[in-house]
Amino acid sequence: MKIKKFVNERLIAHAKKEAPLEACGYLAGKDGVVTDIYELANIDKSQEHFSFDPQEQFAVLRDSRQKGLTLYAVYHSHPASPARPSAEDIKLAFDPEMIYVIISLVSQAPMIKAFRIKEGEVNEEPWEILNDE
Repeated sequence: MKIKKFVNERLIAHAKKEAPLEACGYLAGKDGVVTDIYELANIDKSQEHFSFDPQEQFAVLRDSRQKGLTLYAVYHSHPASPARPSAEDIKLAFDPEMIYVIISLVSQAPMIKAFRIKEGEVNEEPWEILNDE
């Protein structure tokens, strides 16, 4: 996954802002590059899982379509665990076309990893930060 540097920074900032709860949202862009972040509320208000507000979710779908963006990824943070999908994350990964991004805040430097999850099989995706231009 290729992501603009400023989006990567906003992703980390959102995770830190919501800690100790999980932060969540969508990453969108064009031509295979993430250029936009949609921060959503975690209506579960949980440290161990998240759920989107359906109204916010539909607003993101509308806005991204109007801007001609593709939704590439669902992201969420793991405030107290590594950047790898939990059993629940794997079970709830319903869209095999979506990339699932996890931001871990366990260590001093946040760790971000991306995954494709299809029928319970997890494969890590490369994470490339591009300079803002």
